[in-house]
Amino acid sequence: MSAATAFEATATVYLHPGQIHVTTEPVIVATILGSCVSVCLWDPLARVAGVNHFLLPSTPLRGSEDMRFGNAAMEKLLDAMVQRGAVASRLLAKIFGGACVMQGFSGPRQAIGAQNVDIAREVLAQRGIRIAAEQTGGTRGRKLHFHTMNGSAYVKEI
Repeated sequence: MSAATAFEATATVYLHPGQIHVTTEPVIVATILGSCVSVCLWDPLARVAGVNHFLLPSTPLRGSEDMRFGNAAMEKLLDAMVQRGAVASRLLAKIFGGACVMQGFSGPRQAIGAQNVDIAREVLAQRGIRIAAEQTGGTRGRKLHFHTMNGSAYVKEI
């Protein structure tokens, strides 16, 4: 089987808001982002990949594990990666989303999308994880395909 055929034969998993997916298997994780953010993580040595999809920056309830919130989704993703054999110092991160897709959500306060991007960056910095790529902000949504076999990500604005 050629590399192209193997690539085409890979299963696809759709990631909904508030979910994470961590695996050592080759799959394509697909999701749609507006103001939401997805952080894709890849450990090239352990070949562990993971991605989250969150809606809001941080939970108002202390100790909540609701993965619709960035602070909880980031911690759960990082913990799941380590449980599968990843090492935080080797992780490469890619951040996507955080658009301001509705004019009503912009104004004097920082837009939700920008706050989502900020929480992702903050948690990654606290853990010493390097951001290898980023496509955030703007006014259009994005369709994301994250390939867990090699940590590559493809984004199309929609």
